[in-house]
Amino acid sequence: MASLSLQPKISLCPNNSIIHFQPRNKPQIIFFTRKVKIKIKCSSVDPQQQSFTRKTKSVAETEKGVDPVGFLKKLGITHKAFAQFLRERYKSLKDLKAEIFTRHLNLRDMASGFEILGMHRHKEHRADYMDWAPGARYCAIVGDFNGWSPTENAAREGHFGNDDYGYWFIILEDKLREGEKPDELYFQQYNYVDDYDKGDSGVTIDEVFQRANDEYWEPGEDRFIKNRFELPAKLYERLFGPNGPQTIEELGEIPDAETRYKAHKELHKDDPPSNLPPFDVIDNGKEYDIFNVVADPAWQEKFRGKKPPLPYWTETRKGRKAWLKKYAPAIPHGSKYRVYFNTPDGPLERVPAWATFVEPDAEGKQAYAIHWEPPPECTYKWKHTATKAPKSLRIYECHVGISGSEPKISSFNDFTEKVLPHIKRAGYNAIQLIGISEHKDYFTVGYRVTNFFAVSSRYGTPEDFKRLVDEAHGLGLLVFLDIVHSYSAADEMVGLSRFDGSNDCYFHTGKRGNHKYWGTRIFKYGDLDVLHFLLSNLNWWVSEYKIDGFQFHSLASMLYTHNGFASFTGDLEEYCNQYVDKDALMYLILANEILHALHPNIITIAEDATFYPGLCEPTSQGGLGFDYYVNLSASDMWLSLLDNTPDHEWSMSKITSTLLGNRSYADKMLIYAENHNQSISGGRSLAEILLGQVNEKVSQSNEALLRGSSLLKRVEFPMASNNFSFSLANRCWGLLEKEGVYRDLFRFDKDMMKLDKNEKVLARGLPNIHHVNDTNMVISYIRGPLLFVFNFHPTDSYERCIGVDEAGEYQLILNTDERRYGGQGFIKEEQYLQRTVSRRVDGLRNCIEVPLPSRTAQVYKLSRILRI
Repeated sequence: MASLSLQPKISLCPNNSIIHFQPRNKPQIIFFTRKVKIKIKCSSVDPQQQSFTRKTKSVAETEKGVDPVGFLKKLGITHKAFAQFLRERYKSLKDLKAEIFTRHLNLRDMASGFEILGMHRHKEHRADYMDWAPGARYCAIVGDFNGWSPTENAAREGHFGNDDYGYWFIILEDKLREGEKPDELYFQQYNYVDDYDKGDSGVTIDEVFQRANDEYWEPGEDRFIKNRFELPAKLYERLFGPNGPQTIEELGEIPDAETRYKAHKELHKDDPPSNLPPFDVIDNGKEYDIFNVVADPAWQEKFRGKKPPLPYWTETRKGRKAWLKKYAPAIPHGSKYRVYFNTPDGPLERVPAWATFVEPDAEGKQAYAIHWEPPPECTYKWKHTATKAPKSLRIYECHVGISGSEPKISSFNDFTEKVLPHIKRAGYNAIQLIGISEHKDYFTVGYRVTNFFAVSSRYGTPEDFKRLVDEAHGLGLLVFLDIVHSYSAADEMVGLSRFDGSNDCYFHTGKRGNHKYWGTRIFKYGDLDVLHFLLSNLNWWVSEYKIDGFQFHSLASMLYTHNGFASFTGDLEEYCNQYVDKDALMYLILANEILHALHPNIITIAEDATFYPGLCEPTSQGGLGFDYYVNLSASDMWLSLLDNTPDHEWSMSKITSTLLGNRSYADKMLIYAENHNQSISGGRSLAEILLGQVNEKVSQSNEALLRGSSLLKRVEFPMASNNFSFSLANRCWGLLEKEGVYRDLFRFDKDMMKLDKNEKVLARGLPNIHHVNDTNMVISYIRGPLLFVFNFHPTDSYERCIGVDEAGEYQLILNTDERRYGGQGFIKEEQYLQRTVSRRVDGLRNCIEVPLPSRTAQVYKLSRILRI
């Protein structure tokens, strides 16, 4: 069998959905209650506006069903210090949400920064750029489109291009083509998606306005009313036009509302009564925060009977062809650019933090953001929708770069065309992709991320990745990403480190901001703008690329100031002491709450070697809200047994206890068959340990083949230890075309996946392990109507009576010793059907006598129940 890239993960039980919020098409209760003291008195209220009124609720009503220590009570855990820590964490989370709502409308807004930050096409023949750099004094966009000029497209500190939070805003005006005249309306809008629409019909703006005026306005109304766009157009151009003010001083004083209202009344005091709406403010000489506004009921009825001339206004919005004819884009598609800062320590250039596509230069020492705005005919059109998450996950973890058969970096398109069909054929229902976000060094496998919103240019374009995800969905495969928010690359030229010239922008300063062993940076999770960045990044991958879930990589690196490099005894004190980062915990809670609220079908997986308490508990009950967690100890156990323990000394008790993990959360557990770190660090794969250091030309002994249970081919990324060779960073797909151990093992892997699909093995709850014998090295357990029996002994075969509960006939439906799997075929065809004997064995009422060849496993299914 030729594995794709790395090894599969399998869930042991169904995903018990935890609904944190209502679906998107229903009101989402994701607001933090704030006390609002506003008294409003109006003569009439627009019924449509009533639906947007935020209703305040009492704290008791808002917090109904919330218990910060709920999961401790459920599990019967009593630990005063940890319970107090959970209560304090919940209070801190409430305070954090209150702070969020001082700057964001709701949690969706908090997680949607990608809608305004970075480079975006604006409808008014321009591009807008926005970035966060609180330590900078000057900001500009430099690129091949403006000759890398640091002055042509710039904003300066103290001007409208910079706010109090350190966000910089730059407008890049499209360039008028030679011979063309500027638009008559300064705020002329263009439909950049369609090549042609009503805006290209040839109707002039004057004609549109005339038709609108003739239909909508009544005779006798003055010029001010009829030419209703004149004032806003002039005001807009005055504020935001190329000749507008650049400083607050240049803008000048703006009179207060009362002064402006009185001036307006004075200006129009001689107008006919029909010209102006009869509104007035009644204050009876008293001061109010909100005045009582009254209007003539007859005029209101007449006004409501009119329909605004919106169809005419939409005719002023032109299509893409009209825009391209008149304007050259300020920054064309495919342009290289960087952001230029002037800082207290001098000028510097950075790859924008929110860039969606980044490419390194020819030498690989520098990188550029690529403005990705392909024409409509080149943008990917989605064809498929993802299937709902199955009750059991059969995940194949894979890396696009090493998925090809040639010693080079494979592409998204290669993976889509050649690898996805194989995954489907093999019986998996989900893939987990590693190294998708842009990263500097290929040998890091993508874990040292430099650009969090960009797909890695090594494999192709954003459109190529969309096609990969879409085709996977078409095959019924879910797509998960290995998301790395636990640390970031320390590179300054291409990453986020010292992004604005300071050391406290995205990361902690000093030792806390640097991983003790990996040379990476640790995020400042308590900072509102860092949370805005990370939460938006999660939402971006789902919104832009339709990702179905995330595995949060290496949570221990972020949860503890010692980065998880400490011994854990299991005492709850270790999870609430001075080394625990409460800010990181609150980020994970927010991440799960927001993801499950905005995308109800999302799946989140925690990779935490320390198994922080409450990983998969609801956030309302004091948990972190993940759907699954990864049992990392399973792959470590197999490696340790194979490498360090003689086969005949393996402990069956240790194997069963490790594979079950924490029984309280066994229904939410995923396990690796093999740890991918072996490919990263240069360690030996299970295949090398089992089969020995041999190649295809060296014949293998039967003993070595019997002991082997994986591939012979070693996987190793290019790194200094192998002189950055690609010879081991690929797949030997051709081996599947030949008869032999590889095809045999692929048949077994495929049939094992089919067994779960047909029999719903993983969705049948926890196994009932009733036979564990360390001397004979036999394990047996029951899962629904299925009986699993394993003989791990390297040499001894047995005939054993194995206990079952139901009396009847049991059919052997999977046998690892079959010759088509590369086995010896010791079990004969007549032994595939076994009838129970009424004898108590293993604490069960009945038993069947089964043959157990050494190093084999069998699965029996109750095919017929006997009534005695």
